[in-house]
Amino acid sequence: MKGYQRFGTALLSFILALTVSACGAAGEKERQTLPDYPTRQIEYVVPYSAGGGVDLVARATADYLSKEWGQPILVVNKPGGGGAIGAEYALKQVKPDGYTALAVNVSNTTMLTAGMTNPPITNEDQVYTSRIGQGTLAFAVKADAPWNDFAEFSAWVKEHPEELTWTSVGPAGFSAFGVAEWLDVIGADFSKTRMIVTKGGSDSLPKVAGGHAVLAVHMIGEVMPMLQAGKIKILAVSGTQRSTFLPDVPTAEEQGIKGLSVSWWTGVSFAKDTPQHVIEKWDGAIAKMVQDPVFLKHQETIQVEPAYADRTVFLQEVTRETEYYTDLATKNQMRK
Repeated sequence: MKGYQRFGTALLSFILALTVSACGAAGEKERQTLPDYPTRQIEYVVPYSAGGGVDLVARATADYLSKEWGQPILVVNKPGGGGAIGAEYALKQVKPDGYTALAVNVSNTTMLTAGMTNPPITNEDQVYTSRIGQGTLAFAVKADAPWNDFAEFSAWVKEHPEELTWTSVGPAGFSAFGVAEWLDVIGADFSKTRMIVTKGGSDSLPKVAGGHAVLAVHMIGEVMPMLQAGKIKILAVSGTQRSTFLPDVPTAEEQGIKGLSVSWWTGVSFAKDTPQHVIEKWDGAIAKMVQDPVFLKHQETIQVEPAYADRTVFLQEVTRETEYYTDLATKNQMRK
């Protein structure tokens, strides 16, 4: 009986070994049959004008990955429609073969979905590949504006909402949701204020500096050049702690205005039918990139905070944000 048991055990071990070997060989064969990528130029679409935060992060990413892979990555700016025009091009108008990437941003994803009843692009149209960085909101006004702090400015806006003009790439833009959340917190009437449509930070901030709009809400990196030039001043930043990039500027919360949670972020996405090995290659390369000292130094220079998230966490965060921003947009009758 023991002999039979030993024989059975040996036979089972032999079968398992063959199975593992066959699976390993199949897996290796599958890996070997994956097409090389990339083998030619990649188009990296930025759906905003050049010079803004999304554009600067995309250009740094393109530079890193082109060196990493030995293939050119061409950054192409396609502004308009609050980021929807470029996004629609990258996700719906080209072949989903991995040779067109989208510089995805909070404005052309969760906020676009929340701000429109029939958005041209939805979460389901794309594969959220990697989040790269995030930015803190800064509330900017003209350098010689009469308000000395955010609390004073907020009190004025609450009393005179019809006099508040603010810039945004559109009703679903990052600035629009930052303004809506702030007005909701202080009890001001959002519907009485007026939005001035711009193509992005490089277009928005000069309008404020020139007196053509009262307020611009952008990430710190976008306002810094105009701030350093003495053209604007920052009344507050969002978040619960002061920004390391603007340590002398108090948060809105320090000034008694609590609950501002809207934040800026940017990353990469692809059309929904893009091959999985392309998604994995980009995600793996970006995970490596965000540890690179040269890349991190560049991000610090443009005041973008490291905020890498892989495709699983990225999608979870996007789903959560979409729900929150949809509620905010509905409450303030922002949905078009």
